Amino acid sequence: MKVSFSVSDLAAIVQPRETRGSTAAVIRRIASLETAESGDLSFLGNVKYRSEVAESDASVILLPLDYTGSPKPDQVFLLVENPSAALALVCARIEQTLWPKPQPGIHPTAYIAPGATVAATATVGPLCVVEQDAVIGEGTFLQAQVFVGRAARVGDSCWLMPGSIVAAECVVGNRVQIQPGAVIGSDGFGYEFVQGRHQKVPQVGQVAIHDDVEIGANTTIDRARFSQTVIGQGTKIDNLVQIAHNVVIGRHCMICSQVGISGSTTLEDYVVLGGQVGTVGHITIGKGVKAGGQTGINTDVPAGSFINGTPHMPYMLERRITVLTRRLPELFQKVEALEAQLKKSFA
Repeated sequence: MKVSFSVSDLAAIVQPRETRGSTAAVIRRIASLETAESGDLSFLGNVKYRSEVAESDASVILLPLDYTGSPKPDQVFLLVENPSAALALVCARIEQTLWPKPQPGIHPTAYIAPGATVAATATVGPLCVVEQDAVIGEGTFLQAQVFVGRAARVGDSCWLMPGSIVAAECVVGNRVQIQPGAVIGSDGFGYEFVQGRHQKVPQVGQVAIHDDVEIGANTTIDRARFSQTVIGQGTKIDNLVQIAHNVVIGRHCMICSQVGISGSTTLEDYVVLGGQVGTVGHITIGKGVKAGGQTGINTDVPAGSFINGTPHMPYMLERRITVLTRRLPELFQKVEALEAQLKKSFA
């Protein structure tokens, strides 16, 4: 990663409320507080690392507004409302340099089927396939080896990374990012047990991805048995997530890695599922629910709940039970001692 920012460049990007100190250093790298050296940019994103600020050798540090310390010589503190968000602005500027917008056009090795529509401002990279009647929107970038199936639609300003798949009839909104290896529109896992064998149920629905969604690497979103599997506006999905047929996910949800959501489950808006959460099918998880990592959700969850454990329960109750569970060996020892004492008393 090659970057070059002066203090004034960084200030123009993050718009600090206050600047302390001075330096002529040119920022060439981003590093943690502990490992930063002269020429590095760092930030305080978590209060647990607050003590590391005073010892850090970073030339520029992004800090929260309530930080009261002073910089070392040849060091600058930029005080902002949210250091992590400010760093994201810097990274966005770097990203534009690392992955510049390509020139529109279709690579000679790409295959565009008759009847497919590719916008004049779109870019279709090497070895991509766009099947019959598919539509690729304005400014969308298919990087390499991207597959867009028959009659699928990809909206404007999308970014589909290498090896991603949008299968037949699926719909992708605007400004959607799909990471490498993700599959949109794989068959739902549907079978009926008939006459001693598993008989496949055809999956003839769609997947509908709304605007501003991000989908992580190797995530799979199954097409509906009928109608649609839906991912709502602004939802962010991590790597290695499995979303089954006819799931409906609301707006601005956060789905962390290795989550599995069973068929016909509904997530209302602003739901957060921690890593490895699993759900049964045909339930509703209410608006704003937060589920800790590895939670097993087996019934409807009321809006606003904070849950943990398997089967799921209120977070604080689950934490108390976990603490008490660790004391079970001690409890059994006490019970056995009392039992022995009682036997002696009645002997």
